[in-house]
Amino acid sequence: MPELTAVDRQIIDNLQGEFPICERPYAEVAERLGITENELLQSLERLLADKVLTRFGPMYQIERMGGAFVLAALAVPETRYEEVTALVNALPQVAHNYRREHALNMWFVLATETQGGIAEAVARIERDTGLAVYAFPKEREFFVEMKLEARL
Repeated sequence: MPELTAVDRQIIDNLQGEFPICERPYAEVAERLGITENELLQSLERLLADKVLTRFGPMYQIERMGGAFVLAALAVPETRYEEVTALVNALPQVAHNYRREHALNMWFVLATETQGGIAEAVARIERDTGLAVYAFPKEREFFVEMKLEARL
């Protein structure tokens, strides 16, 4: 893990919510942090490249935009785990792919632009891997605002 600077910590702590909606949001945030817009953008690029941050961007309620998402799982034979991971992760609809200690040992999120896109993605994964996809649609939604402090 790369060493975080004091500015890195400030950026992480201050960009977890309440991002300004204006013509130059990065300039506004940078001013608040006492750095230049360019320094902020370069720091974000470095934090993403170094995998300190895995994602930086807005969270959308995809259903309100006509899309869909679902939690899905596979029971992958250990001898095929890397091969199946590569096949599943090759789809742009796949996010958050995790290994679990369970009969269903691969869990991931499918997010598609249309409601029908889920069935298409599931069918493709089943065709490409030869394995059954178990899809778990959302029954209820919970909002958990989790903010993490970038510590020393």
